[in-house]
Amino acid sequence: MFSKACEYGIKASTYIALQSLQDKRVSLKEIAEEINSPVAFTAKILHQLAKNNILDSVKGPSGGFQIDKATIKKIKLSNIVYAIDGDSIYLGCGLGLDKCNAKEPCPLHNKFVVIRNKLKQMLEETSLFELTTDLNIGLTYLKR
Repeated sequence: MFSKACEYGIKASTYIALQSLQDKRVSLKEIAEEINSPVAFTAKILHQLAKNNILDSVKGPSGGFQIDKATIKKIKLSNIVYAIDGDSIYLGCGLGLDKCNAKEPCPLHNKFVVIRNKLKQMLEETSLFELTTDLNIGLTYLKR
C-alpha cells in the first residue's frame, strides 16, 4: 500500500518522536539501524521529512534528528505520507490501471474508493503522538 520509502518514513518519524519525548536527539546511523534501513536511503527520507517541517535536523558533533515535543501531537500520519509519496495513494487505481475513474471504472473501482477514503481518514486522524504512546506502554513495537 505504501512505498518502501514511506514505510521507513513512518518508522523513522515514530522512532525520532519517541526519542524526542525523552529529550534525546538521534543520529542518522541510529535511526537506520532501528528501522532496518540502509543509511543512504534513510538519509534521503529524513531529508524529505525535514524539508516538509516534520522533523528538525541539527548539524554538528551533538547534532542529529529531533521533533519538537509540541509538534509531535500535531503531526498526522497523512503529513508523513504526503511528504514522502505525495497524494498518489489517494488517487491511484486499485488494479494499477492508467485509465480508471468514476466514468470509466475498473472492476474494483467502487470498492477501492471506499477503502481509499477510510485509509485517508485514518491517516488524517492518527497522530505521531498516538504511535509513540502505544510504543511507550508496550502495546506495539517498531522492529521487525
